Amino acid sequence: MYWNIPIANTTCILLGTGTSLTQAAMRELAKAGVLVGFCGGGGTPLFAGTDVQWLLPQSEYRPTEYLQNWVRFWFDDEQRLQAAITFQHIRLAQIRKHWLKLAADRSENFDVSETELDALLGGAASALIACRSSTEVLTQEAHLAKRLYKLSCKAVGYGDFTRAKNGSGVDFANRFLDHGNYLAYGLGATATWVLGIPHGLAVLHGKTRRGGLVFDVADLIKDALVLPLAFVAAMAGDDEQAFRQRCITAFRKAESLDVMIDALKTVADQQGAESSK
Repeated sequence: MYWNIPIANTTCILLGTGTSLTQAAMRELAKAGVLVGFCGGGGTPLFAGTDVQWLLPQSEYRPTEYLQNWVRFWFDDEQRLQAAITFQHIRLAQIRKHWLKLAADRSENFDVSETELDALLGGAASALIACRSSTEVLTQEAHLAKRLYKLSCKAVGYGDFTRAKNGSGVDFANRFLDHGNYLAYGLGATATWVLGIPHGLAVLHGKTRRGGLVFDVADLIKDALVLPLAFVAAMAGDDEQAFRQRCITAFRKAESLDVMIDALKTVADQQGAESSK
């Protein structure tokens, strides 16, 4: 099968499983400044191995405004903290929006209490106001995650649950959480690369390692979509492929990539402008 792509108004192309690209096509894409990435089915995750495989055009004239604004505030600890808190507020809003939407779909059997959810998210938002360092924000994030797991278990009647990462022999919910988070990281990597912001310029996670910003951005939708779907899928008896499709469908319906890109733009513009005062 072949596709005609209007490259003049295309920013990024993701090549899924089984697709290929000719040198002539790559030459034209490079002339137009189009980013080309190899990824898995459904647009996520990005490859190769643990790294991101991008073909960056050498004749690149994409705007650098977001990178410049990001760098402008990133070296200021206070500004970076405010950026992290802004991300957390976006994350809380996404959780409320998509958890209640999932609860409204009776076919998914996700019976979460709106009162309990609002109380939990409201408490988390209030706690962020008192945070004076990224360590305190991370601590609040960890507390919230534990309570979200508990609330999600209650919503589907899952029973006892203990989060265990990277464990192939653990229960299905844990395996699905790892799988879904991996997909979310792929979207986070895409969002940061499209805007030209290096993964190492994190505002919260792993400021000493290369992929920290990907984790920051992925968190915007991980708890909102992957977390509840992992428990819903586990109770429904899904296999890995069925759960993967659940996640990809949910990402598309929620316009998750747009949410990530808009969040990065918002933080870059707001904090960049603040640091210029």
